[in-house]
Amino acid sequence: MTKKLYWEDSYLKEFEGIVTNVNGNLIELDQSCFYPTGGGEPNDTGKLISNGEEFQVIDVSKEGERIFHKIDREGLKIGDKVKGIIDWDRRYRLMKMHTAAHLLSALINGETGALITGGNLDLDKSRIDFNLETFDREKFVEIVNKANELIKQNAEVKSYIMKREEALKIPDIIKLAEAAPPDVDELRIVEIVGIDRQADGGNHVRSLKEIGEIEIVKLENKGKNNRRLYYTLKS
Repeated sequence: MTKKLYWEDSYLKEFEGIVTNVNGNLIELDQSCFYPTGGGEPNDTGKLISNGEEFQVIDVSKEGERIFHKIDREGLKIGDKVKGIIDWDRRYRLMKMHTAAHLLSALINGETGALITGGNLDLDKSRIDFNLETFDREKFVEIVNKANELIKQNAEVKSYIMKREEALKIPDIIKLAEAAPPDVDELRIVEIVGIDRQADGGNHVRSLKEIGEIEIVKLENKGKNNRRLYYTLKS
């Protein structure tokens, strides 16, 4: 089990840890702020430093509570102390994209009733898929404009842990059409204060103004009741 330091502080750029398992160039640590790919958010990259040697982290994945750091070469061994440094520019851009996705999905759901069917975050542009029978382009221009007005109001964004049974009592806590929250006793909640609450395990900014400005890149019909919004950020 790896302690998820990114849950405690998404702004943590460096940390110290101990190697607990090695399988070639796959490394497990006792704790890490490297985010593993999941929930539409790509993994962090960066480096691990041990005894003056640098190992580039080229991929991060998870299996249950275990987090695996894929490094560019072998050389670390169990018990080694490491300093981890994430690529902060990459992480921060993805954090802004992720919070923008929550804001947009909350407005799409609130304005149209549509549920989110998929999505993917990336550095240049991200996407949200949703189920909606009719597709009014002007409506989505209006939704993005509303999102940008809310960004100017700069609501706080915070995360916390809730008992599963209490969290599931919150209306619209789950906005995914074909997904249920993990079968665990406690859920991590990300809240845009006064606007949205969602069960989520990813990284987010602390306030909406950090997002910058959302811009529509493209709107697509992807088949019956399946719509797609591509967006990017100006900041």
